[in-house]
Amino acid sequence: MKKILFFVVVFASFVSCNKLDQEPQSSTSELGVFSSEKGVQLYVNSFYNNLPSGNDIVRADNMADYAARTDVPSFISETGFTAAQGSGWSWSALRNINYFIEHNTSPAVPENIRVNYTATARFFRALFYFDKVVRFGNVPWYSKPIDVADTVLLKKPRDPRVLVMDSVLADLNFACEKITTSDNTRSLITKNVALAYKSRICLFEGTFRKYHDSVGGAAEGLLPTANKWLTEAVDAAQKVMTGGGFTISTAGGVNSAYRQLFISKLPVTTEVILSNVSDQTLNVLNDANWYWTSATYGSRLSFTRTFVNTYLKIDGTPFTNEAGYQTKLFVDEVKNRDTRLQQTIRMGNYVRLNGGTPEPAPPVFSYTYTGYQPIKWTLDDIYFDGGTRNDNSIALMRYAEVLLNFAEAKAEMGTLTDADWAKTVGVLRARGGITGGLNTKPVVIDQYLKSNYFPLINDASVLEIRRERGIELSWEGQRFNDLLRWKRGELLTMKWNGFYVPALNTAMDLNGDGKNDVLFYQGTAPAAQAGVTFINVSDKLANGNTNPQRLSNGTSGEITWLNNVNRKWEYRKYLYPIPQADLLMNPALGQNAGW
Repeated sequence: MKKILFFVVVFASFVSCNKLDQEPQSSTSELGVFSSEKGVQLYVNSFYNNLPSGNDIVRADNMADYAARTDVPSFISETGFTAAQGSGWSWSALRNINYFIEHNTSPAVPENIRVNYTATARFFRALFYFDKVVRFGNVPWYSKPIDVADTVLLKKPRDPRVLVMDSVLADLNFACEKITTSDNTRSLITKNVALAYKSRICLFEGTFRKYHDSVGGAAEGLLPTANKWLTEAVDAAQKVMTGGGFTISTAGGVNSAYRQLFISKLPVTTEVILSNVSDQTLNVLNDANWYWTSATYGSRLSFTRTFVNTYLKIDGTPFTNEAGYQTKLFVDEVKNRDTRLQQTIRMGNYVRLNGGTPEPAPPVFSYTYTGYQPIKWTLDDIYFDGGTRNDNSIALMRYAEVLLNFAEAKAEMGTLTDADWAKTVGVLRARGGITGGLNTKPVVIDQYLKSNYFPLINDASVLEIRRERGIELSWEGQRFNDLLRWKRGELLTMKWNGFYVPALNTAMDLNGDGKNDVLFYQGTAPAAQAGVTFINVSDKLANGNTNPQRLSNGTSGEITWLNNVNRKWEYRKYLYPIPQADLLMNPALGQNAGW
């Protein structure tokens, strides 16, 4: 069960099954639940289980362009993904929400209390439907529970995207206006939470409509409405920025402030807007260390070098403007960069506790495939590596994202000013120690970013905001949706590359502590060296199979991983298929194009 600390509730009275036509199984729904504030509150608390758990977030970017992993996800593999593999057509959460909204009318509960909880329920309905639209496009809109005998509604076709998203916006606006819950724990839905999510949802819809408005496109004919959604994103973000009381946390300085957001036991309330708060007594923990350090558990996610190259130098200039950057060794390429890099991957000065003793911790090649091993969600003590032990709170929404939503929406509409840049991207880069370009929006296009990531974008501000979003929000579960809305799914087929290896049979010191860490070889392994991990980059493994880990130039070059497995992107993949079983139950739904 997904949990949020303040409300870990077993509310069996309202557990419903997966069909739209079934009443919630309840012995108390008409006998008191809606006639007391406590009953209403308990019902609404059950909706918090629809939010992502800590584990959901720490592994949410397991299909992203910057993520090398153990295997190629079936969704982008050349062998294909079919409607028979489809999933996600689940409606039980909506049934419970609509049942609550319809029945929360008892005069025994003061009107202001009822309105607050109805607004909270409508916020959850907006999130539910947004997720469905992102995944499937057109979906049937239901604003009330359906009677078991109402076969017309149960078997109706999907409604147009514009109707569904306008209904989502109406729910969000009601939530933003009517929610009165106050909260200092960052675990409850408040007005600022609703506004922040509205900025995320409206940015998605506005940019999706802008970039997918083409013949046969998933948002064909909706380009004229894109700016309406971008304006709503700006408005929602601005309300948080001016009235929310949040700020970008700089506690700990440029070398640690960013990472503290992801490893703190309690949410950093100056910046975190909503969090999955940990609590050992209630067993609300996550397994981030296990997932991100184990050689056998999880996907062994690692950054690609192409993405690491997008981190700016400390003076604010592109790293890729530097002569010879292509052959820089790991120990050198990570120096004098945006300090968020050293707070996101293992490098130079990274230290872990082992039995209470600090020890240098370079990338571990039993985990990483590329050498760029993430640390963003992991705690710096190996005690946490062995199971669901992590007690760090997991941010679901941060003020940093609100700033980026504001900046991107304005840039997409061509209204971004220098002042807007300074109070959004400029502030975020300053936290990473960057000294240049903080107060004036960029006018020069970075050709590396354009050619490798966004070849059709000719606005320097849009390019730089996309760079910033990738870096600031990496591993927080936003990247796949960003690629969808930008119409850049093709990036998921990028080669998985790692750091540069100048020669075989030469041990490398990865963190500059004077001790060698890794050696790459082909054929027979050299004699063992204390503390050195040996990596076989031969074309073939001993069993005759193709080696998935090699060097780009054969005996030197960038590490490559699993590039012997072809990946494929097609336009149809901007929407998932309606699952085959659900389509058989209701043929009127129709299938998404190409599936």
